[in-house]
Order: sequence, then structure tokens, then C-alpha cells
Amino acid sequence: MLSERQQKMVDLLDKHVGAEVEGDLETTMVTMTEEPHLHNVAVNTGGYGKSGVRDFYRNHLVGKFFPPDMEMERVSLTVDDKQVVDEVIIRFTHTMEMDWMLPLVPPTGKRVEAAFCVVVGFEGEKIAHEHIYWDQASVLVQIGLLDPKGLPVTDASSARRVLDPSLPARRL
Repeated sequence: MLSERQQKMVDLLDKHVGAEVEGDLETTMVTMTEEPHLHNVAVNTGGYGKSGVRDFYRNHLVGKFFPPDMEMERVSLTVDDKQVVDEVIIRFTHTMEMDWMLPLVPPTGKRVEAAFCVVVGFEGEKIAHEHIYWDQASVLVQIGLLDPKGLPVTDASSARRVLDPSLPARRL
């Protein structure tokens, strides 16, 4: 059971992500501290400080987050008194530029399913940082930019196995 503070953190995170998806930059920024940072680990994109994060959101993420058919399924949520770790499966068709996630890659029209882990730190009542991790190799395989033959990478099966661990693992 979450404490009152922990529930407020989860609610603020949900408000923040909802504003990103809806294209509401001001609501997105109101949820954050005066010196936040955002780091998309797989491709080293994001921003630092209020103006850096605002610029990144305005130019690359808010309202450009995912194509309209995006589905987000929460797998787990871990909460302590200073951070929330949100494990999600995200599915979408790559029908638009997504330079926050796939810089320099034009839309491929391919379906993508990937596991993400979002680590959100809080200071007081606001979001101080987001560190976002995902399996970029599996995304590149799914959109046809990476041939998995001979490489230790996979496809959407990795994300599916997060949801159903009884699915077969990679044979070694």
C-alpha cells in the first residue's frame, strides 16, 4: 500500500506523462522542479535545466511523443519516498518522426513493441529527473534497420516475454 506522499508522486507522474502525450507543454513543465533533467539513455537525448528540458520537450517530445496508435501497458510500478520506477510495454506503428527515440530515422510504417523502464526522481512535490531506458536494438530490428543474424539482439519477443515469462527464452 502506498503512503500519501507516494500516491501523490504516482499521480504527478501520470499527470506529467498524460500532458506529454496530449501535447500540453505548460502542464508538463509545471510538474517539474526548477532544475530538472531528462535523459533518454539509449540514444543520449534529453535536456538539462528548466530551459534545456523545455526546449527538448517543445522541439522533440511533447505532442510528438508517439504515433496516434500508441498503447502503453504498465508492467510494474516501484515507489519509494524519492523516486518511482515505472516498467511499461509500449506498442506503436512507426508512422511519424520520433527524433527523441529514433533520431535521423524517417517513418518506416513498421509495428514496434518494446519494454521501457522510466526512473523518475522527485524533489519535494515535483519531478526532478527522468532517466528512460529501453532496448534500442530490438526497436531497430523491428523497424528493419538492424539485422539480428549473428548478433546478441532480439525483436518484440523480448517485450512480450516481460509480460509472459512462460514464453520461450532465446536459445543459446
